[in-house]
This record gives sequence, structure tokens and C-alpha cells, in this order.
Amino acid sequence: MKTQELVCLDEIRAARERLAGVAVTTPLDMSRALSEMVGGPAYIKCENLQRTGSFKIRGAYNHIAQLDDASRRAGVVAASAGNHAQGVALAASLAEIKATVFMPVGASLPKVEATRRYGATVRLEGKDFGEAYAASIEFATSTGAVLVPPFDHPHIIAGQGTIGLEIFEQLGEVNTVVVPIGGGGLISGVAAALKALHPGIRVVGVQATGASSFLTSLAEKRVVALDHVSTIADGIAANAPGELTLAHVAELVDEVVEVTDDTIAQALVMTAERMKLVLEPSGAAGIAAVMDGLGHLKPPVVTVLSGGNIDPLLLLRVIRFGLSVSGRYFAFHTRIDDSPGALHRLLGLVADSGANIVGVQHHREGVKVHLGEVDVVLQVETKGPQHIDELTQALSSIGYVVEPL
Repeated sequence: MKTQELVCLDEIRAARERLAGVAVTTPLDMSRALSEMVGGPAYIKCENLQRTGSFKIRGAYNHIAQLDDASRRAGVVAASAGNHAQGVALAASLAEIKATVFMPVGASLPKVEATRRYGATVRLEGKDFGEAYAASIEFATSTGAVLVPPFDHPHIIAGQGTIGLEIFEQLGEVNTVVVPIGGGGLISGVAAALKALHPGIRVVGVQATGASSFLTSLAEKRVVALDHVSTIADGIAANAPGELTLAHVAELVDEVVEVTDDTIAQALVMTAERMKLVLEPSGAAGIAAVMDGLGHLKPPVVTVLSGGNIDPLLLLRVIRFGLSVSGRYFAFHTRIDDSPGALHRLLGLVADSGANIVGVQHHREGVKVHLGEVDVVLQVETKGPQHIDELTQALSSIGYVVEPL
């Protein structure tokens, strides 16, 4: 791994001066739920309440604010699946600079529309971020527009590092900070700030299992790109770190851990229920790590909630999935006689078990059932895995075949 000059505390403090009046100082709140999990004080740094719904405005504006007059006239270009797009769009609008943002064809519609509302021209190109990024490079080369990178640049890292300054000022006594990792710009900046102010602090990075490029790159001491990434946490679904962010993580981050999509989904449910916060999957990655007991978390612990920009349709699916994983929602199908009262009896048995029926589908045709039978699909709210076992056993004991979906 090549030697890289790391971002210093003075650069981060200068970034905060530029961001005054642009980025808000987000709340640092105590979380009783997380405190119970770590066995001591635990806090959340709510970057989901930042302008544009994520931390990205910090780095984008810090970069754009330092452009010279010629670069400003040429405009800026960026590629993003969502949060960086919105950060660049707002930052360019505030600086009165033209912005063009390339987003994958399958990008979330709310994120595309939000980017347009912030004033950028959006161009949908490519099936994923890699192809959108390649299109942005081509655009920059052909037009002279200045590329605003998503993470691998000192200005971007310094801007994100202002979160670390805020954490230290809001809570001087902190032992562990947990930060989601995609391309590494956020954790690089936060670690650079906090390690300079409090060298003994422990910084833990969290990647999604299906996009854990840092673990491979750290092991091989060079940037290694993954051939494929797959996670619901699109905000941290980078297939490779940058040279600069890898150098920061190797030098300043104490541990990088992985969390599954199942745990991320459960974390989204928990933050909605217990903290009354709406997060996107990447924003809940740190919560998922705490729930899994990863990272040797010594209290006081601060977990950075990196963003809250989630498509409502995805939120609906993820919450349903999270409830299923935690045993709070159970879908199954069974068969009943095609006779009057048969469905009523089944529903009565389910209700008697204490489960709340939220959906019923009743099929005579188009399914493999015997003549005189009906296939029934039920969706029920349950109280946990033990309750699901009790319901299944109660139905099986009187002849119903329960097949989970």
C-alpha cells in the first residue's frame, strides 16, 4: 500500500469554517436501547437529520467551496446512487454553480427527484454506480466540468471529519465510535478528527456482508475491487475503497466488522420503534453492529446514523422483512376443506393463539391442491419466534399442514 498523506486536524477545522451556516450541527442523543446492549452510556449522532438527509453535504460543499473561478464557470459533475448526488446538488446550488449528476438507471425515484429539486441536472446512465461513474468521468473530460468525488479526496474527507469535531465537543468522554463504511470518506474524516483530539478512542467501521471491500483490501494492503456487491444498504455498497480512504482506515481505524442484511433490517425496525427515527439501511449499519455485539464496544459509545433517505416502498419491504426475521410477522400457507365454515374455523384457531391476522388469501384455482381442498395463505402478527412455534404446533396437532413462506 502506497504511503498517503492523511488529512490533518487543521484541514478539518478549516472545513468547519466553510460549512458554517451550510451544514447543521446534528443532535447527539442518548439511546436507552443501545445503552442496554453495550452495558453503559450509548449515544446516536443523527446525520439523518442533516440537510439533504445525510452527511454528504459536508464533504461536497467543502470541496466545491474551494474551487477557483475558472472551475466554477465550468461547473461540477458527480456520480451517485443517491446521497452524494443530493449533497453535490445542494452544495453547487448554494455556491451558484451548475451541477450535472449521473445516477444509475435503477436509482431510487425519490432520490432522483430530490437531486433535481436541489438544482442539479440529472442524467440516468448505466446499470450501477460503476457505469454511472464512468459516464461522469467521460462528461468531465469532454466538457471541462470539475468532478466532485464521492469519498477519495482530502476535501471530501475533511468535510466529513467535521462530524468528529462535533462528537468530541458534544461528548468529550467517549471511548468508542461506530461508523458505517462504504467508500470510506466518512470514517476517514471522523477517525482523523477524533484520533487527533483523543488518541485513545476506539473507532469501529461497519460494512455490509455483501459489500465488504475494506476487509479484503486491508488484508492484502492494497485496493481490491469486488466483482459483485449485493446488499439492501445501497449507501455503503461501494465495490472498492479509494487509495486515500484505505490509507486512513489502515492507520486510524481499530476494527472493521460486517453485518448482514437481516440484522440491518432488524436495526431499521428497532430504530423506528424505540428511537422514533426513520433511517435508510446504510444509516442503520452501525446500529446493526451494536445489536450483534461486534467491535468490542467500550462505553461510552457513539454510533453515527449516516442517513435517512429511504424510498417509502423499500421502507415498507424492509420493515416487513425485519419483522419476519425477528419473529414479529409470520406468513404461511395451509390447506382446508372446501366447505362452509372451514375458513372460519382456521381463522378462529389462529386468533385463539393470540396472533393478529393482517392478510388472508383464499385460492381454489391455480395452485396444487386436491379436489375439495382450498389453499389459504395467511399473514399474521406474532410476538416472537416462540409464539410462531406455538402457533405452528397448535395447528399441526389438529391436522393442518403449515408451510412457512
